[in-house]
Amino acid sequence: MKHSVNSGLVYSTDGGRMCPDCRQPSAQCVCKAKAVAAGDGVVRVSRQTKGRGGKSVTLVKGLALDAAQLALLGKQLRTACGSGGTVKDGVIEVQGDHCELVMEVLRANGYDLKRSGG
Repeated sequence: MKHSVNSGLVYSTDGGRMCPDCRQPSAQCVCKAKAVAAGDGVVRVSRQTKGRGGKSVTLVKGLALDAAQLALLGKQLRTACGSGGTVKDGVIEVQGDHCELVMEVLRANGYDLKRSGG
């Protein structure tokens, strides 16, 4: 059986998902910390219900932060809203329609904001 250059460990029971580039667990990935999305400097806050069974989620996109800072800001926003959520692929998701509250918290932290979507 031939092994290709791209083959490697994808999941480990010790560390969970593995980064294909640096071969580290996703939580300790060093290559994604360097590749921070530059964007246009405007943080976009929107509400989405698509694919969520009719339940709304507030999305925060366009933050030029590394993974650790993004997780910390996500925690701060979820605490301010009193709801759950997650950080996926550089996007903070807060459960529920909390666009105005999220925008207030981000403005207080000095971000340039724009409300997108409906």
